[in-house]
Amino acid sequence: MKLAVIPARGGSKRIPRKNIKHFGGKPMIAHAIAAAQASALFTHILVSTDDEEVAHIARTYGAETPFMRPSNLADDHTPTVPVIAHAIREVTTFGWVVDCVCCIYPCNPFLRPQDLEQALALLHSSHADYVFTITEFPSAPQRALTRHADGRLAALYPAHELARTQDLAPSYHDAGQFYWGTRHAWLNNPRIHSNGMGLVIPRWRVIDIDTPEDWQRAEMLYPIVAKSI
Repeated sequence: MKLAVIPARGGSKRIPRKNIKHFGGKPMIAHAIAAAQASALFTHILVSTDDEEVAHIARTYGAETPFMRPSNLADDHTPTVPVIAHAIREVTTFGWVVDCVCCIYPCNPFLRPQDLEQALALLHSSHADYVFTITEFPSAPQRALTRHADGRLAALYPAHELARTQDLAPSYHDAGQFYWGTRHAWLNNPRIHSNGMGLVIPRWRVIDIDTPEDWQRAEMLYPIVAKSI
């Protein structure tokens, strides 16, 4: 059985009620649910939440909420892996036999079902613990600058200060969309990034919505990006 788990707690400080705030005509979490549904990969699409309103909206858009997440797994410092491990243990008590689980983040309006499919294929072919989307940094991080209190700048990596960007190896970052993982990995291996494979996607399909400015930028891009999803 392949399971989708969307972790969507009720609390959000920088953007209040971020997971259910309307975006593109519907609650933000509805976009993640729709992408999971469109992929046709999952036996069950669950939302792990500690909030009754989030749970109600999730059910309205076709997800399941067969359990509520405990408060000790719903604070600002809770990592992703324990939340997904909790979901796996909960559904195991229902008699569900899970082999692969995809954690899909709720603030994810640019997610494509095709990426979920390709990442699952890579998980199977690579035998990695995890597979997730990555994208190239827009500027070479090897030439990053640090700024001191007096405004003076210094190269963070002095050895590369005079290097041409085209001579530096490309670097990538997590696209913040989803993580496919085996059941065993979610229950035993908390280190996703150092035990995973990356599916490269273009930068224009990646946005991390953490601040009001991020949200505004996503709203401006959405009408354009949505045409290609």
